[in-house]
Amino acid sequence: MAFVVIGVLLVVLRLGGWVQFHKDDVWAWAIVLSPFGLAALWWWWADITGLTQRKAMASLDAKKAARRAQQMEALGQLRPGDKRRR
Repeated sequence: MAFVVIGVLLVVLRLGGWVQFHKDDVWAWAIVLSPFGLAALWWWWADITGLTQRKAMASLDAKKAARRAQQMEALGQLRPGDKRRR
């Protein structure tokens, strides 16, 4: 996501005429548009290696554990790790 934000910032700076990255227009646009290519490369790598899926699964597991703990507490059961006896 950071690559996309940087890319948008560079495009705005370039189109606004505030910054000239290179004297040649082709190289200037290549510099400006390169963060978008890097973002696409990052997303491709994250999907291929399973990083995206692992983060989604960890988030679901955390929600499931919190929901289970809330339900156990609502039933009056002991919280996991609590050593009290009734």
